[in-house]
Amino acid sequence: MKRNKTEGKVYALSRHIFMSAHKVRRVIDEIRGRSYEETLMLLELMPYRACYPILKLVYSAAANARHNLGFEEGSLVISEAEVNESHTLKRLKPRARGRSYAIKRPSCHIRIVVKDTAFRHINRYDHLFLCLKKAEWVKNNKNKDKTCHDMDNSGGLWDKK
Repeated sequence: MKRNKTEGKVYALSRHIFMSAHKVRRVIDEIRGRSYEETLMLLELMPYRACYPILKLVYSAAANARHNLGFEEGSLVISEAEVNESHTLKRLKPRARGRSYAIKRPSCHIRIVVKDTAFRHINRYDHLFLCLKKAEWVKNNKNKDKTCHDMDNSGGLWDKK
């Protein structure tokens, strides 16, 4: 499990699920962008075989978010969900008249990213004010006004009064 603390996102990854990626995408497309509680209700009521591994993965992503970053489960949203194809097991089945028939068993990787809607990223430079004060400026420019300028309200970095 990897996490990115700056964006407030946590993901869970499940690999080598023996199911077609096309069949899993049918369920993933329904839950993408929904809240955590709504996703659990949908997955428990949908009649597809792909719902069970996705349900376990959603539980895992929520547990990662709660344990690692301290997020509340009520404010989680499925921000990203993707399904990628994995390897395919190939077997031969004997058929009539000495022939063989290829059996392909596909697998897939599922990745679900949950995001906390209550999380707000605070830039460390948001509350800093740039003060253009140096020791030689204070000594040499006694008659000039030396004030700190807010970057949001002033004309720029070198705007001095």
